[in-house]
Amino acid sequence: RSTDYGTTYEKLNDKVGLKTVLSYLYVSPTNKRKIMLLSDPEIESSILISSDEGATYQKYRLNFYIQSLLFHPKQEEWILAYSLDQKLYSSMDFGRKWQLMHERVTPNRFYWSVTGLDKEPDLVHMEARTADGHTHYLTCRIQECAETKRSGPFSRSIDVSSLVVQDEYIFIQVTTGGRATYYVSYRREPFAQIKLPKYSLPKDMHIISTDENQVFAAVQEWNQNDTYNLYISDTRGVYFTLALENVKSSRGLEGNIVIDLYEVAGIKGIFLANRKIDDQIKTFITYNKGRDWRLLQAPDTDLRGDPVLCQLPFCSLHLRLQLSENPYTSGSISSKETAPGLLVATGNIGSELSYTDVGVFISSDGGNSWRQIFEEEYNVWFLDWGGALVAMKHTSVPIRHMWVSFDEGRSWTKYSFTSTPLFVDGSLVDPGIETQIMTVFGHFSLRSEWQLVKVDYKSLFGRRCTKDDYQTWHLHNQGEPCVMGERKIYKKRKPGAQCSLGRDYSQTVVSEPCVCGQGDFECDYGYERHSNNQCIPAFWFSPSSLSKDCNIGQNYWNSTGYRRIVSNNCTDGLRDKYMAKMEKCPGKAPRGLHILTSDGKLVMEQGHNATFIILMEEGDLQRTNIQLDFGDGVAVSYANFSPVEDGIRHVYKSAGIFQVMAHAENSLGSDTAVLFLHVVCPVEHVHLSVPFVAIRNKDVNITAVVWPSQAGTLTYFWWFGNSTKPLITLESSISYMFTVEGMNTVTVQVAGGNTLIQDTKEIAVQEYFQSQLLSFSPNLDYHNPDIPEWRQDIGKVIKRALAQVTGIPDEQILVAVFPGLPTSAELFILPHKNTTERRKSSEADLEQVVEILFNALNQNLVQFELKPGVEVVVYVTQLTLAPLVDSSSGHSSSAMLMLLSVVFVGLAVFLIYKFKR
Repeated sequence: RSTDYGTTYEKLNDKVGLKTVLSYLYVSPTNKRKIMLLSDPEIESSILISSDEGATYQKYRLNFYIQSLLFHPKQEEWILAYSLDQKLYSSMDFGRKWQLMHERVTPNRFYWSVTGLDKEPDLVHMEARTADGHTHYLTCRIQECAETKRSGPFSRSIDVSSLVVQDEYIFIQVTTGGRATYYVSYRREPFAQIKLPKYSLPKDMHIISTDENQVFAAVQEWNQNDTYNLYISDTRGVYFTLALENVKSSRGLEGNIVIDLYEVAGIKGIFLANRKIDDQIKTFITYNKGRDWRLLQAPDTDLRGDPVLCQLPFCSLHLRLQLSENPYTSGSISSKETAPGLLVATGNIGSELSYTDVGVFISSDGGNSWRQIFEEEYNVWFLDWGGALVAMKHTSVPIRHMWVSFDEGRSWTKYSFTSTPLFVDGSLVDPGIETQIMTVFGHFSLRSEWQLVKVDYKSLFGRRCTKDDYQTWHLHNQGEPCVMGERKIYKKRKPGAQCSLGRDYSQTVVSEPCVCGQGDFECDYGYERHSNNQCIPAFWFSPSSLSKDCNIGQNYWNSTGYRRIVSNNCTDGLRDKYMAKMEKCPGKAPRGLHILTSDGKLVMEQGHNATFIILMEEGDLQRTNIQLDFGDGVAVSYANFSPVEDGIRHVYKSAGIFQVMAHAENSLGSDTAVLFLHVVCPVEHVHLSVPFVAIRNKDVNITAVVWPSQAGTLTYFWWFGNSTKPLITLESSISYMFTVEGMNTVTVQVAGGNTLIQDTKEIAVQEYFQSQLLSFSPNLDYHNPDIPEWRQDIGKVIKRALAQVTGIPDEQILVAVFPGLPTSAELFILPHKNTTERRKSSEADLEQVVEILFNALNQNLVQFELKPGVEVVVYVTQLTLAPLVDSSSGHSSSAMLMLLSVVFVGLAVFLIYKFKR
């Protein structure tokens, strides 16, 4: 730790703990004396707190691992901590005690309240995943964030990582049907849908700026891949107009989207952008916040004073506009609030932007004219309110010189900052605006440790500035003194004055409004500016849409097609001609009525809240009656749209498909919208009811029995054998013909809402077979739990006992135990494998097998031990043996009826007993 800008250092290991491994350092933005150190989470979870600028520390153990911290902008003790497992914690004593706020918060999507907008200073805005698995926008106070205390300012679920809280605005995104819709809340008013040109069809949106009550946004449209379009909004952030097309974009080091747009610090309304035109990247500048753009004028001469042969529009100056992701370099472009009009940037002269042939350029007049100061890439820092510039070559080889300029880059003095060349890794410049000291860090060789070099420039300034050291500078746009409706005059240090401004320097700005001209107005939403500077309605913009403000509850609307540029301060002149003429809203019939659910889904569980959102494209919201029929015999009615802005809630008490109908009506007409909502009761169990044996090439009825029985509309997926594609039905029964002998598998899946359940059974498919009903000694009933697993096991035991007594191969025997009491079963006698070729002899063989089994059963020879001391005897039920069943045309219809009756009796017994239990 150093308290003298790096002249001397004090070792702190013993004060933080000799075995402590640190991972991060935070300084409170509201009290620089308060510092927080984080330990390495792989070693331990703790924080070290200092209240004396890091001289002493107190260590506190944590029961969670911190990933990031967010300090309150006003209250120095209040902190939000985000953990590695996506939990959000809060502290009101600078990290000494923590309280859990939410367990499923999206990374980097939590925000402190904004002073003057949120009622409570301790309010937190967050994007979190709720118990239903959806992502929502929630708010709560840091000490009152239990689930019952949380609020949902937006009733529907939102897209992940879409919440942005910035200044007066809150933005969210909702995607339905693959199409994104964006919403904005201005000054915490109800959310309104953002209006972009009709066919922009955005894939992505980034909020660039929300300065001065206006939104600058970059939108990637459906036909763009590596570019974005810039849009500028009205004050409320609802209606957007195109500012510039095809602005270059790229991916940052962490995969984030980087837009090639730069806002010049210290002067409102000036932006630089790199635009892609015919596969070439060119740099443009605007002085009126995106209304007009032009190419940058190249310098008149090069570094040697020779003329630069570069004529617009074929040749111009192009700049790199991406800010550095390394905080220890100056970046490719920089400007300062304290040095208005001064810009330093890396770029090149030519027909397009180059990343190989680069130099460094400077502008002293807000981007109107430029001079080249270096032929290679340099880092350039501002010292002492921007009165001096320090430059260091950006290179991978060791260096020992830096350059200093006191005349805005017109001349440079070389200084040596180290006797031994240093591989420079970066430099630390004190964040104070009167900086005159910097620390350069690097290493002498690839194997050496880091070196810290303190560079103190105080001696170069020599004296304090006097009034004779200042001059005035008039902001202009190519000679036009009115920029954003104002004439501005700044006080600047004269180039070459090597004096220090100090802490008490006051930057004086003289400002006076200009007379309004055409350039102070831009085309309103739905209009496009043509070559004659007239705002003409876009082809998709119908005249009926001109009264757009009437649709959001306003009594008046803009009828001119122009709007004054937000934060433009011009007066008089053409103001009356171009200013929005507020005319009384005409009466309009409802049109474009829509009804949808809050989460965009058409399936709802029985007994849960269903929230319906009603939207109307046109019509008077304040004088239109709304009726909503839920389709279950319940309906509601409202005199206007005010009560339904947050949605209409309803609970369905039964399952089914309901036709939900919305009807809007006023004195001029009406409109209707319909939605079909599936209300389901989650299915819990399915039992596949199939015959145990089926005849080849004969239809078999198969039924899926679902519980609960009143589950609403269900979808059934049927798989037979080795098929990879299911048969899909809405009915619980299906008829199917098996064509292959042997054991065939049947699987059914039942889908209801978000639930999917299944059951699988096997069917023995044969050309012919015989069957016999079986009964058992009464002691078996006492041990019958009547569950499928028990019946399957008992069937195997009976089959094994029959095979042992008779010597008949077990593949010819199939035993199916029926549900219910008394316990009963059916014995199926199957032909021997591979006997279909000799049908007659096989049928005789089968009759012989039947006779052997029948004799054994009648003589009570078939029995099994259920458990020690419990012997069960198997009997033939005294019914006539079912005759031979086969697939020939002459088989006995009575036999088939007998078989089917047995199957359905068994099914009925199962159902009755099941629901009785």
